[in-house]
Amino acid sequence: MSLGYAEKLSYIEDVGNVGMSEIFDPPRALQEKIEKLAMMIQKSKHLVVFTGAGISTSCGIPDFRGPKGIWTLQREGKALPEASLPFHRAMPSMTHMALVELEKAGILKFVISQNIDGLHLRSGIPREKLSELHGNSFMETCPSCGLEYVRDFEVETIGLKETPRRCSDVACGARLKDTVLDWEDALPAKEMNPAEKHCKMADLVLCLGTSLQITPACNLPLKCLRGGGKIVIVNLQKTPKDKKASLVIHGLVDKVITGVIEQLNLRIPPFIRIDLLQIIFTQGLSLDKRRVNWTLRVASVHGKKAPLPFIRSVEVSFPKGQNMKDAFLHKQPLQLKRRTSRNAKQFHILLKLNFTDGCGCSCTQIKIPIDFQQVSDESYKNDKDAIFLKLRENAMQDLQCGQTAIIERKAIVAPKSAVSVYALVTNIVVYDKTTKAFESASLSNGCPKRRNEGLYGIEISWKRRKGRNRKVHNR
Repeated sequence: MSLGYAEKLSYIEDVGNVGMSEIFDPPRALQEKIEKLAMMIQKSKHLVVFTGAGISTSCGIPDFRGPKGIWTLQREGKALPEASLPFHRAMPSMTHMALVELEKAGILKFVISQNIDGLHLRSGIPREKLSELHGNSFMETCPSCGLEYVRDFEVETIGLKETPRRCSDVACGARLKDTVLDWEDALPAKEMNPAEKHCKMADLVLCLGTSLQITPACNLPLKCLRGGGKIVIVNLQKTPKDKKASLVIHGLVDKVITGVIEQLNLRIPPFIRIDLLQIIFTQGLSLDKRRVNWTLRVASVHGKKAPLPFIRSVEVSFPKGQNMKDAFLHKQPLQLKRRTSRNAKQFHILLKLNFTDGCGCSCTQIKIPIDFQQVSDESYKNDKDAIFLKLRENAMQDLQCGQTAIIERKAIVAPKSAVSVYALVTNIVVYDKTTKAFESASLSNGCPKRRNEGLYGIEISWKRRKGRNRKVHNR
């Protein structure tokens, strides 16, 4: 959860029980419960998972009601914790990626989330198999045509308000709205209806990291009971629904789910994050027709005024003989203006893109060919899914991030411009294969330190430094 989100919410006095003490099942009892849960999942025909803030705490995102939760600290008059990294760089936990594996194996049928961090969607859960009841901080929606836009930055507003951007559909163009609910907002039907439908169909609803206090969402898991379904709750604190559950597990969600994955002989997949940016090269003749005035801009794919949150700065280098000084761009918009002789021979501009905190490597490089004699008017669009698949394969083979590939190129006649969209691998996260990594902490039912432990208690590669198919736009 973003600390900014808590500040944007309207004031409300009663936020429920907060600061409740945490409970840890003894090691032997915990293992027995993990094995029982694995058996229940294996036998299930329609598994639904219902998640809360507790599955994202290992991602560096604080919860609400835990001992160090946002509302707990506020009630105690204490300062809120400092964010360990930018919200937009938070990466999925082992639990998020384990759910992806269960979905790919055909076991998990639907995910219902109360979280607004967008990590289920980012991890790879298909949009048509996900209900984000309280919204997504990184999503905008068009109230006119229904298109959804997933952003790489946190949307500025909450409360279903209008944002500065418009729908990119040329037949629409309506002003977009954020998707995150404020206290007074009702749960949207397009999220609530499928969630209710799947809970009624479920023979097992697995509740992970939620206090089950916020209504009406907290009552959704109970809808499986009428059809003979069962509820399992994994949480470190007691919940009001414990008596309705067939099994209650008091343990760290990552530990429990990783144990289940091991019991099912599955493997938690790695997470590879790919971000997009566009490089815009615009040129025009000077008044005397002897020189070319040109501009190079590194920009977001989400609109002219949208931020580019994962780029800290850009270093621009020119080859020897071009008689042009190198440049350092550190303020957005990241833009360079220069003038070159019209008769200049073809050359390359080297861009060193320096990444912000939270990225898995410090930088990457892109070489831009420049030819004023033969200006290409070629436009093309590569298969985005195929490009992403190849980038992921290469990233896993190299065990490093920073790979780049061009997605599309668009030539514009006036002003004469070339817009190229690039995909960049900015993070690789490799998760522990089995719960054996936790054995050293079995006595405390806690997370041990592991080799190359990253921001979220998961191993990160730093090698380089040394149905209801919804239309979702990632641009």
